[in-house]
Amino acid sequence: MKNLLLLFVLVLMACGQGKKYHDQESKANSYSDLVASILDYQEEQNESFRDPDSSPLPDKYRKDFEGLDFFEPDTTYIVKAKFERTPEAEPFFMPTTTDRQTHEVVYGIAHFTLNGEQHQLEVYQSLDLMDDEEYEDYLFLPFLDNTNGEETYGGGRYIDLSIPDGDTLVIDFNKAYNPYCVYNKKYSCPLVPRQNYLRTKVRAGVKNFNKD
Repeated sequence: MKNLLLLFVLVLMACGQGKKYHDQESKANSYSDLVASILDYQEEQNESFRDPDSSPLPDKYRKDFEGLDFFEPDTTYIVKAKFERTPEAEPFFMPTTTDRQTHEVVYGIAHFTLNGEQHQLEVYQSLDLMDDEEYEDYLFLPFLDNTNGEETYGGGRYIDLSIPDGDTLVIDFNKAYNPYCVYNKKYSCPLVPRQNYLRTKVRAGVKNFNKD
């Protein structure tokens, strides 16, 4: 009887250890998938910049282009934000780097924790694109942070998002990109509203473009 009891305890311990092992393996796979997704995004961006049909780069820069300068993938910069919709927000005109203005509305406000601090960002919907089916779920997130003017472009960066089904919005700062006017002055780029300034360093996504 004593031997049977001992065998039963050993079996339980083995099962418990197995479950723990599989949990750890699952988390590791999840982390690897996130990193792979970020690396895929970076390669897609590089391919787009190499393609003369989609690249914002003038010929003199594109002919020697090897790749954009990205921060290393960092999953701590993937945040789950509480998304507060703002259906009563009034449309407004967002200034750009030229005389053009874009017609925008604050679709919602994202509340999240990053680098151990609470932050919030306004998320915009372009009214200029409302009639285009391709952009019917598109949301625009421009932001500033404490890397601007040093490691990243001084005017801030953008992130493309989609309207979520619920009240959670996943923001991956690893997919932050530069306005096209950084690469070519022929583009007109929305200026980041001052209220979307993050008082922290976002060391993720694309870095500043070195034209030398």
